[in-house]
Amino acid sequence: MAVKRETVTFSSLNKEIKGGNFRNIYVLQGEEPYFIDRLQQLIIDTALTEDQRDFNLTLYYGNTANVREVISNCRQYPSFSQYKVIVVREAQLIAKQPGHKNDLDLLASYAEKPLASTILVICHKGSALKSKPFTDALKATKSGIVFSSDKVREGRDLETMIVSYANSLGCNIDSKATSMLADHIGTDIARQFSELDKLAMLTDDNNITPLLIEQNVGISKDFNNFELEDALSRRDAAKAFRIVDYFEHNPKNNPSMVSVAMLFSFFSNVLLAATAHDKSAEGIMAVVGTRSQWRARKFLEATRMYNTRSLVNIIGYLRECDTRSKGIGSRQDQYALLKELVYKILHA
Repeated sequence: MAVKRETVTFSSLNKEIKGGNFRNIYVLQGEEPYFIDRLQQLIIDTALTEDQRDFNLTLYYGNTANVREVISNCRQYPSFSQYKVIVVREAQLIAKQPGHKNDLDLLASYAEKPLASTILVICHKGSALKSKPFTDALKATKSGIVFSSDKVREGRDLETMIVSYANSLGCNIDSKATSMLADHIGTDIARQFSELDKLAMLTDDNNITPLLIEQNVGISKDFNNFELEDALSRRDAAKAFRIVDYFEHNPKNNPSMVSVAMLFSFFSNVLLAATAHDKSAEGIMAVVGTRSQWRARKFLEATRMYNTRSLVNIIGYLRECDTRSKGIGSRQDQYALLKELVYKILHA
Protein backbone atom coordinates (compact mmCIF):
# COMPACT_ATOMS: atom_id res chain seq x y z
CA MET A 1 0.00 0.00 0.00
CA ALA A 2 1.44 3.36 -1.01
CA VAL A 3 2.21 5.99 1.59
CA LYS A 4 -0.40 8.74 1.23
CA ARG A 5 -0.11 11.15 4.10
CA GLU A 6 -3.27 13.02 3.24
CA THR A 7 -5.42 9.91 3.75
CA VAL A 8 -3.85 8.79 7.01
CA THR A 9 -5.97 9.64 10.07
CA PHE A 10 -5.81 8.64 13.69
CA SER A 11 -9.10 6.77 13.40
CA SER A 12 -8.03 4.82 10.30
CA LEU A 13 -4.72 3.79 11.89
CA ASN A 14 -6.44 3.01 15.18
CA LYS A 15 -8.86 0.66 13.41
CA GLU A 16 -6.11 -0.89 11.28
CA ILE A 17 -3.82 -1.62 14.23
CA LYS A 18 -6.64 -3.01 16.36
CA GLY A 19 -7.37 -5.38 13.46
CA GLY A 20 -3.79 -6.71 13.61
CA ASN A 21 -2.77 -5.17 10.28
CA PHE A 22 0.69 -3.77 10.93
CA ARG A 23 3.11 -1.73 8.81
CA ASN A 24 6.84 -2.46 8.93
CA ILE A 25 7.64 1.13 9.92
CA TYR A 26 5.56 3.86 11.53
CA VAL A 27 6.66 7.49 11.67
CA LEU A 28 4.40 9.28 14.15
CA GLN A 29 5.16 13.00 14.05
CA GLY A 30 3.65 16.37 14.89
CA GLU A 31 2.44 18.81 17.52
CA GLU A 32 -0.31 16.80 19.24
CA PRO A 33 1.45 14.29 21.55
CA TYR A 34 -1.70 12.42 22.54
CA PHE A 35 -2.21 10.74 19.16
CA ILE A 36 1.46 9.73 19.00
CA ASP A 37 1.44 8.24 22.51
CA ARG A 38 -1.86 6.46 21.94
CA LEU A 39 -0.83 4.85 18.64
CA GLN A 40 2.59 3.66 19.77
CA GLN A 41 1.07 2.09 22.87
CA LEU A 42 -1.70 0.49 20.82
CA ILE A 43 0.90 -1.10 18.53
CA ILE A 44 2.71 -2.57 21.53
CA ASP A 45 -0.48 -3.82 23.17
CA THR A 46 -1.84 -5.38 19.98
CA ALA A 47 1.33 -6.91 18.53
CA LEU A 48 2.69 -8.44 21.75
CA THR A 49 1.21 -10.20 24.74
CA GLU A 50 2.53 -9.37 28.21
CA ASP A 51 4.80 -12.41 28.35
CA GLN A 52 6.21 -11.73 24.87
CA ARG A 53 7.43 -8.22 25.71
CA ASP A 54 10.45 -9.22 27.78
CA PHE A 55 12.21 -10.57 24.69
CA ASN A 56 10.51 -8.74 21.82
CA LEU A 57 9.98 -5.13 22.92
CA THR A 58 12.79 -2.60 22.95
CA LEU A 59 12.32 1.06 23.87
CA TYR A 60 14.82 3.74 22.90
CA TYR A 61 14.81 7.41 23.86
CA GLY A 62 16.08 10.14 21.59
CA ASN A 63 18.49 11.74 24.05
CA THR A 64 20.48 8.49 24.34
CA ALA A 65 19.48 6.40 21.30
CA ASN A 66 22.14 5.13 18.91
CA VAL A 67 20.52 4.83 15.49
CA ARG A 68 23.00 2.18 14.31
CA GLU A 69 22.09 0.07 17.33
CA VAL A 70 18.38 0.58 16.57
CA ILE A 71 18.90 -0.66 12.99
CA SER A 72 20.93 -3.66 14.18
CA ASN A 73 18.15 -4.58 16.62
CA CYS A 74 15.52 -4.20 13.87
CA ARG A 75 17.33 -6.84 11.81
CA GLN A 76 17.05 -9.47 14.55
CA TYR A 77 14.23 -12.01 14.55
CA PRO A 78 11.65 -12.25 17.35
CA SER A 79 11.75 -14.89 20.08
CA PHE A 80 8.61 -17.00 20.57
CA SER A 81 6.49 -14.32 18.91
CA GLN A 82 5.31 -13.31 15.46
CA TYR A 83 6.63 -9.77 15.88
CA LYS A 84 9.47 -7.82 17.40
CA VAL A 85 8.55 -4.20 18.28
CA ILE A 86 11.17 -1.43 18.37
CA VAL A 87 10.00 1.98 19.58
CA VAL A 88 12.11 5.15 19.42
CA ARG A 89 10.48 7.72 21.68
CA GLU A 90 11.31 11.46 21.59
CA ALA A 91 13.14 10.94 18.28
CA GLN A 92 13.33 14.73 17.83
CA LEU A 93 16.09 14.73 20.47
CA ILE A 94 18.42 12.55 18.37
CA ALA A 95 19.52 15.55 16.29
CA LYS A 96 20.39 17.40 19.52
CA GLN A 97 22.98 14.83 20.53
CA PRO A 98 26.54 16.07 19.83
CA GLY A 99 27.59 14.77 16.42
CA HIS A 100 24.23 13.05 15.72
CA LYS A 101 22.48 15.75 13.66
CA ASN A 102 21.69 13.59 10.60
CA ASP A 103 21.59 10.14 12.20
CA LEU A 104 17.93 9.63 11.25
CA ASP A 105 19.11 9.54 7.63
CA LEU A 106 20.71 6.18 8.44
CA LEU A 107 17.23 4.67 8.70
CA ALA A 108 16.88 5.02 4.91
CA SER A 109 18.95 1.88 4.34
CA TYR A 110 16.75 -0.12 6.69
CA ALA A 111 13.55 1.27 5.10
CA GLU A 112 14.74 -0.05 1.73
CA LYS A 113 14.62 -3.63 3.03
CA PRO A 114 12.94 -3.94 6.43
CA LEU A 115 12.53 -7.25 8.25
CA ALA A 116 8.91 -8.40 7.90
CA SER A 117 8.74 -9.58 11.52
CA THR A 118 9.90 -6.24 12.97
CA ILE A 119 7.62 -3.29 13.67
CA LEU A 120 9.65 -0.09 13.99
CA VAL A 121 7.89 2.93 15.51
CA ILE A 122 9.52 6.37 15.36
CA CYS A 123 7.86 8.97 17.65
CA HIS A 124 8.89 12.49 16.65
CA LYS A 125 7.03 15.09 18.71
CA GLY A 126 6.67 18.80 18.12
CA SER A 127 7.38 18.90 14.40
CA ALA A 128 7.77 16.83 11.26
CA LEU A 129 10.69 14.44 11.02
CA LYS A 130 13.38 16.12 8.89
CA SER A 131 15.11 13.28 7.07
CA LYS A 132 14.45 13.32 3.35
CA PRO A 133 16.48 10.15 2.63
CA PHE A 134 14.45 8.20 5.19
CA THR A 135 11.01 9.49 4.17
CA ASP A 136 11.87 9.12 0.47
CA ALA A 137 12.84 5.50 1.10
CA LEU A 138 9.52 4.89 2.87
CA LYS A 139 7.63 6.21 -0.14
CA ALA A 140 9.72 4.38 -2.70
CA THR A 141 9.59 0.99 -1.02
CA LYS A 142 6.10 1.27 0.50
CA SER A 143 7.63 -0.16 3.66
CA GLY A 144 5.96 2.16 6.13
CA ILE A 145 3.62 5.02 6.84
CA VAL A 146 3.90 8.61 8.02
CA PHE A 147 1.21 9.94 10.35
CA SER A 148 1.15 13.67 11.11
CA SER A 149 -0.40 14.38 14.49
CA ASP A 150 -1.71 17.93 14.13
CA LYS A 151 -3.18 20.04 16.90
CA VAL A 152 -6.96 19.83 16.85
CA ARG A 153 -8.63 23.23 16.57
CA GLU A 154 -11.99 24.07 18.09
CA GLY A 155 -14.94 24.10 15.72
CA ARG A 156 -15.11 21.96 12.61
CA ASP A 157 -11.85 20.07 13.23
CA LEU A 158 -12.84 19.10 16.76
CA GLU A 159 -16.36 18.02 15.84
CA THR A 160 -15.08 16.02 12.86
CA MET A 161 -12.58 14.27 15.13
CA ILE A 162 -15.29 13.39 17.68
CA VAL A 163 -17.55 11.90 15.00
CA SER A 164 -14.67 10.04 13.37
CA TYR A 165 -13.50 8.50 16.64
CA ALA A 166 -17.03 7.53 17.67
CA ASN A 167 -17.46 5.83 14.28
CA SER A 168 -14.16 3.97 14.74
CA LEU A 169 -15.65 2.53 17.95
CA GLY A 170 -18.64 1.29 15.96
CA CYS A 171 -20.96 4.02 17.25
CA ASN A 172 -23.07 6.77 15.74
CA ILE A 173 -23.19 10.18 17.40
CA ASP A 174 -25.70 12.89 16.48
CA SER A 175 -24.97 16.60 15.98
CA LYS A 176 -26.29 17.70 19.37
CA ALA A 177 -24.27 15.07 21.24
CA THR A 178 -21.16 16.05 19.26
CA SER A 179 -21.65 19.73 20.09
CA MET A 180 -22.18 18.92 23.77
CA LEU A 181 -18.83 17.11 23.99
CA ALA A 182 -17.01 19.75 21.92
CA ASP A 183 -18.45 22.54 24.04
CA HIS A 184 -17.89 20.94 27.45
CA ILE A 185 -14.52 19.21 27.00
CA GLY A 186 -12.94 21.21 24.17
CA THR A 187 -9.57 20.21 22.74
CA ASP A 188 -8.50 18.06 25.70
CA ILE A 189 -8.11 15.07 23.36
CA ALA A 190 -7.19 12.57 26.05
CA ARG A 191 -10.39 13.32 27.94
CA GLN A 192 -12.51 13.43 24.76
CA PHE A 193 -11.40 9.93 23.78
CA SER A 194 -11.66 8.63 27.33
CA GLU A 195 -15.28 9.81 27.55
CA LEU A 196 -16.10 8.39 24.10
CA ASP A 197 -14.54 5.04 25.06
CA LYS A 198 -16.75 4.99 28.15
CA LEU A 199 -19.89 6.00 26.26
CA ALA A 200 -19.26 3.34 23.60
CA MET A 201 -19.23 0.67 26.30
CA LEU A 202 -22.40 2.02 27.94
CA THR A 203 -24.63 2.35 24.87
CA ASP A 204 -27.04 -0.50 24.17
CA ASP A 205 -27.71 0.33 20.52
CA ASN A 206 -24.38 1.83 19.36
CA ASN A 207 -25.85 5.34 19.46
CA ILE A 208 -24.19 8.05 21.57
CA THR A 209 -27.06 10.39 22.45
CA PRO A 210 -27.40 13.62 24.45
CA LEU A 211 -29.24 11.66 27.17
CA LEU A 212 -26.40 9.12 27.43
CA ILE A 213 -23.91 12.00 27.76
CA GLU A 214 -26.01 13.73 30.41
CA GLN A 215 -26.25 10.54 32.45
CA ASN A 216 -22.56 9.60 32.24
CA VAL A 217 -20.44 12.70 31.52
CA GLY A 218 -22.22 15.25 33.67
CA ILE A 219 -23.32 17.61 30.91
CA SER A 220 -26.94 18.74 30.92
CA LYS A 221 -28.68 17.93 27.64
CA ASP A 222 -31.07 20.85 28.18
CA PHE A 223 -28.77 23.51 29.65
CA ASN A 224 -25.64 23.92 27.56
CA ASN A 225 -24.19 26.34 25.03
CA PHE A 226 -25.63 24.37 22.14
CA GLU A 227 -29.15 24.84 23.56
CA LEU A 228 -28.44 28.52 24.27
CA GLU A 229 -27.39 28.95 20.66
CA ASP A 230 -30.57 27.20 19.52
CA ALA A 231 -32.81 29.31 21.78
CA LEU A 232 -31.29 32.56 20.54
CA SER A 233 -31.53 31.47 16.91
CA ARG A 234 -35.32 31.13 17.44
CA ARG A 235 -35.57 34.24 19.67
CA ASP A 236 -36.89 32.05 22.48
CA ALA A 237 -36.25 34.49 25.34
CA ALA A 238 -37.69 32.35 28.14
CA LYS A 239 -35.50 29.37 27.30
CA ALA A 240 -32.40 31.51 26.73
CA PHE A 241 -32.64 33.16 30.16
CA ARG A 242 -33.36 29.82 31.88
CA ILE A 243 -30.12 28.48 30.41
CA VAL A 244 -28.10 31.52 31.49
CA ASP A 245 -29.59 31.22 34.98
CA TYR A 246 -28.53 27.56 35.07
CA PHE A 247 -25.00 28.60 33.99
CA GLU A 248 -24.87 31.15 36.81
CA HIS A 249 -25.77 28.48 39.38
CA ASN A 250 -23.31 25.98 37.87
CA PRO A 251 -20.33 28.20 37.03
CA LYS A 252 -17.66 25.49 37.26
CA ASN A 253 -18.94 23.66 34.17
CA ASN A 254 -20.30 26.72 32.36
CA PRO A 255 -17.81 29.61 32.23
CA SER A 256 -19.33 32.63 30.51
CA MET A 257 -16.28 33.20 28.29
CA VAL A 258 -16.89 29.85 26.60
CA SER A 259 -20.49 30.85 25.95
CA VAL A 260 -19.43 34.16 24.41
CA ALA A 261 -16.87 32.44 22.17
CA MET A 262 -19.43 29.86 21.03
CA LEU A 263 -22.02 32.54 20.26
CA PHE A 264 -19.47 34.62 18.38
CA SER A 265 -18.68 31.62 16.16
CA PHE A 266 -22.37 30.87 15.65
CA PHE A 267 -23.52 34.38 14.72
CA SER A 268 -20.45 34.93 12.54
CA ASN A 269 -21.55 31.90 10.53
CA VAL A 270 -25.16 33.11 10.45
CA LEU A 271 -23.90 36.41 9.01
CA LEU A 272 -21.95 34.50 6.35
CA ALA A 273 -25.11 32.54 5.55
CA ALA A 274 -27.19 35.72 5.35
CA THR A 275 -24.82 37.30 2.83
CA ALA A 276 -24.13 34.15 0.78
CA HIS A 277 -25.19 34.14 -2.88
CA ASP A 278 -25.99 30.42 -2.81
CA LYS A 279 -28.59 29.82 -0.09
CA SER A 280 -28.76 26.04 -0.61
CA ALA A 281 -27.51 23.78 2.19
CA GLU A 282 -24.51 22.87 0.04
CA GLY A 283 -23.76 26.54 -0.64
CA ILE A 284 -23.87 27.42 3.05
CA MET A 285 -21.69 24.41 3.91
CA ALA A 286 -19.03 25.70 1.52
CA VAL A 287 -19.19 29.27 2.83
CA VAL A 288 -18.97 28.47 6.55
CA GLY A 289 -16.70 25.44 6.20
CA THR A 290 -18.82 22.66 7.65
CA ARG A 291 -19.58 19.14 6.46
CA SER A 292 -22.90 19.04 8.31
CA GLN A 293 -26.04 19.81 6.30
CA TRP A 294 -27.95 19.89 9.57
CA ARG A 295 -25.62 22.60 10.88
CA ALA A 296 -25.92 24.58 7.65
CA ARG A 297 -29.71 24.47 7.91
CA LYS A 298 -29.49 25.86 11.48
CA PHE A 299 -27.58 28.88 10.18
CA LEU A 300 -30.15 29.39 7.44
CA GLU A 301 -33.03 29.15 9.91
CA ALA A 302 -31.42 31.85 12.05
CA THR A 303 -31.24 34.22 9.07
CA ARG A 304 -35.05 34.23 9.03
CA MET A 305 -35.03 35.69 12.55
CA TYR A 306 -32.13 38.15 12.17
CA ASN A 307 -31.46 40.44 9.22
CA THR A 308 -27.98 41.52 8.16
CA ARG A 309 -28.03 44.76 10.16
CA SER A 310 -29.08 42.86 13.30
CA LEU A 311 -26.30 40.31 12.81
CA VAL A 312 -23.66 43.03 12.40
CA ASN A 313 -24.90 44.63 15.62
CA ILE A 314 -24.81 41.26 17.41
CA ILE A 315 -21.17 40.73 16.41
CA GLY A 316 -20.48 44.15 17.94
CA TYR A 317 -22.30 43.21 21.16
CA LEU A 318 -20.28 40.01 21.41
CA ARG A 319 -16.98 41.86 20.97
CA GLU A 320 -18.03 44.40 23.58
CA CYS A 321 -19.02 41.66 26.05
CA ASP A 322 -15.70 39.88 25.52
CA THR A 323 -13.80 43.09 26.27
CA ARG A 324 -15.89 43.98 29.33
CA SER A 325 -15.67 40.46 30.75
CA LYS A 326 -11.90 40.94 30.86
CA GLY A 327 -12.35 43.95 33.14
CA ILE A 328 -11.90 46.58 30.45
CA GLY A 329 -14.51 49.29 30.99
CA SER A 330 -16.65 47.20 33.34
CA ARG A 331 -16.55 45.42 36.68
CA GLN A 332 -19.86 43.62 36.30
CA ASP A 333 -20.22 39.96 37.22
CA GLN A 334 -19.59 37.70 34.22
CA TYR A 335 -23.12 36.27 34.28
CA ALA A 336 -24.67 39.74 34.56
CA LEU A 337 -22.74 40.59 31.41
CA LEU A 338 -23.96 37.39 29.76
CA LYS A 339 -27.59 38.19 30.65
CA GLU A 340 -27.15 41.68 29.23
CA LEU A 341 -25.65 40.19 26.06
CA VAL A 342 -28.54 37.76 25.65
CA TYR A 343 -31.04 40.63 26.05
CA LYS A 344 -29.23 42.68 23.40
CA ILE A 345 -29.14 39.74 20.97
CA LEU A 346 -32.84 39.03 21.42
CA HIS A 347 -33.67 42.67 20.74
CA ALA A 348 -31.19 43.28 17.92
